[in-house]
Amino acid sequence: MDGMTDKNQTPARAAETPAKKGTRFPEMQSAARFPIKLPIALKSKSGEQRQAETENISANGVLFQVVDAEMPVGSTVDFTISLPAEIVGAEADVRLDCKGRVVRNFEESGRHGVGVVIDEYRFDRH
Repeated sequence: MDGMTDKNQTPARAAETPAKKGTRFPEMQSAARFPIKLPIALKSKSGEQRQAETENISANGVLFQVVDAEMPVGSTVDFTISLPAEIVGAEADVRLDCKGRVVRNFEESGRHGVGVVIDEYRFDRH
């Protein structure tokens, strides 16, 4: 292939790949990652919200820590990242509403991490 990833095959390939430190996930790692810790609200299908925190963010996706949430590779997830006004240079906080797919799910040193590719997003000012 020419470096492009078939979106329909990615979750299956990611599920077959062991989730260990250093494993490459092309969709998540094709852009520069920035180690930014921001609050994130995960929305379940039932409308329940869970809080999490980002580990890093890129143009393609986000890696975050989550507690007590079942998020298997290949599942879809809706979430909102809160961007503080001082970070984005705005007068008020900005919300980034996102829809994505889980491409990595791991537990390491007692923490549960989830890597999500962002498929859709929209900015929402408070």
